[in-house]
Amino acid sequence: MSGVRAVRISIESACEKQVQEVGLDGTETYLQPLSMSQNLARLAQRIDFSQGSGSEEDEAAGPDGDAQDWAGAGAEQDDEEGLVKFQPSLWPWDSVRNNLRSALTEMCVLYDVLSIVRDKKFMTLDPVSQDALPPKQSPQTLQLISKKKSLAGAAQILLKGAERLTKSVTENQENKLQRDFNSELLRLRQHWKLRKVGDKILGDLSYRSAGSLFPHHGTFEVIKNTDIDLDKKIPEDYCPLDVQIPSDLEGSAYIKVSIQKQAPDIGDLGTVNLFKRPLPKSKPGSPHWQTKLEAAQNVLLCKEIFAQLSREAVQIKSQIPHIVVKNQIISQPFPSLQLSISLCHSSNDKKSQKCATEKPGPEDHLYVLEHNLHLLIREFHKQTLSSIVMPHPASAPFGHKRMRLSGPQAFDKNEINSIQSTEGLLEKIIKQAKHIFLRSRTAATIDSLASRIEDPQIQAHWSNINDVYESSVKVLITSQGYEQICKSIQLQLNIGVEQVRVVHRDGRVITLSHQEQELQDFLLSQMSQHQVHAVQQLAKVMGWQVLSFSNHVGLGPIESIGNASAITVASPSGDYAISVRNGPESGSKIMVQFPRNQCKDLPKSDVLQDSKWSHLRGPFKEVQWNKMEGRNFVYKMELLMSALSPCLL
Repeated sequence: MSGVRAVRISIESACEKQVQEVGLDGTETYLQPLSMSQNLARLAQRIDFSQGSGSEEDEAAGPDGDAQDWAGAGAEQDDEEGLVKFQPSLWPWDSVRNNLRSALTEMCVLYDVLSIVRDKKFMTLDPVSQDALPPKQSPQTLQLISKKKSLAGAAQILLKGAERLTKSVTENQENKLQRDFNSELLRLRQHWKLRKVGDKILGDLSYRSAGSLFPHHGTFEVIKNTDIDLDKKIPEDYCPLDVQIPSDLEGSAYIKVSIQKQAPDIGDLGTVNLFKRPLPKSKPGSPHWQTKLEAAQNVLLCKEIFAQLSREAVQIKSQIPHIVVKNQIISQPFPSLQLSISLCHSSNDKKSQKCATEKPGPEDHLYVLEHNLHLLIREFHKQTLSSIVMPHPASAPFGHKRMRLSGPQAFDKNEINSIQSTEGLLEKIIKQAKHIFLRSRTAATIDSLASRIEDPQIQAHWSNINDVYESSVKVLITSQGYEQICKSIQLQLNIGVEQVRVVHRDGRVITLSHQEQELQDFLLSQMSQHQVHAVQQLAKVMGWQVLSFSNHVGLGPIESIGNASAITVASPSGDYAISVRNGPESGSKIMVQFPRNQCKDLPKSDVLQDSKWSHLRGPFKEVQWNKMEGRNFVYKMELLMSALSPCLL
């Protein structure tokens, strides 16, 4: 073998990489091999630094050779497994050797200490004085002390918790009260129009955006509230934002409308206050600046309305000129009737507050007229917005076609003025005041007649749906207990601005003026005619025959109110006849005609000798109507007809 030439063999490690995962399609995923630095770190982690080194390892090299070989074999096995694990020595006498070495060390140390103490060359031992031990305490004392410590610890925990809770509650209250200025400004911007001019924030209270032409600027300023001391307790109504309004808009204002006559009469309205509000008090949950701005805007609205009314009162030409004195407008819608419109503006001083604290009466506020004034001022603003003239050719302007015609079909001056003329705010308010006064006067007249006259009864049914310039009421004249047969008088009263139109059941129309005496006389004449119509309807029901009927009798005394009515009815057998005459002033007069054979006081006639003429009716005899029994006129008439009718048994 020695003569054979040596052959070099190249031994290389396997280059196969370890497979990490095999996919479903057979693809293999390999782990990347470690780099040199990673391999060095891996080997360094395997070193056991707890093994001894130096002379101790050399001394134990002879007897521990087998153990080291065993440990080396274990290390090689770890290298093969690739795990960072350290196995202890597996030599059987290793623990005995270690215990002997530790005992030898302790004996050497003890020998050195004893030699030093015995020779007293280097160190001397002196006794140490011991303190007296505290006296032993009883178990009850120890238990009490332990309980005190436990209670003190629990109290300390509770105090810390209470302090934290108090601190959190205080912080929450401060966060709630000290609202951010920007968030409050955002709330203000949601309700009012704001703009920034330089370093100031200004708001607008006017109605210019709605079409108002009132010259007042209506500007308020938004400022930050710095009047509060943060060191003291913050009040509940604190707000970081405040507003400054003009001095002429502070306080409260309202429009006072008074409709009165020179002498107390039927239909006086008295005095009503429009747009009157109580002293500004912030509602719960609403900021104080909202109430303040609403009151200022109400003052501005009242001033705008009164300025427009004053301007129109001076410009309007009427038969009785309007009078404007300071903050009061005086007009006369009807003769002896005075309409007064006043602007009342009170500041926030003590005197005005005392006057405002007085409780207003239930009729001090007329919400209907206030609503109408709101609608009128809104319509006025709308006309201002829509008054912009659109571009149009000059040869064909917009408007009514007849305004551009000439000849007989063209408009005359009055018609053109009626088309182009527009009513002002004051004229509309005066018309509404006239209508309200006329309506109240009509209602008072009907109520007075209903309470004064019991027979016949008069009933008024007012319509709930009315116009601002016209109202309607249905008047029924009936007799108690005979409503089904005595309903011939039904009147429809249309109350306008200056007159009352009466529509009868048959379609006849009568126009009355604003004087309540005319309406009262007309209703009295209708009530008088109702009695005659009731006799006519009752005669038809009881089988009597109507001989004659007239609403306007030309004979007898002349009535100062209207005309008298008359009716003559005959019994079914024709033996008896009843004649009724009823007047508004003279009252009712009833005459009964009996047969001639029942009239004993009649003188014998030489002409009428035949017995057949005895069946004719004799002269009329008046009935003492006041002594008749019955609750009303129709009931008495029914008893009279029943007494004169023949018995059919």
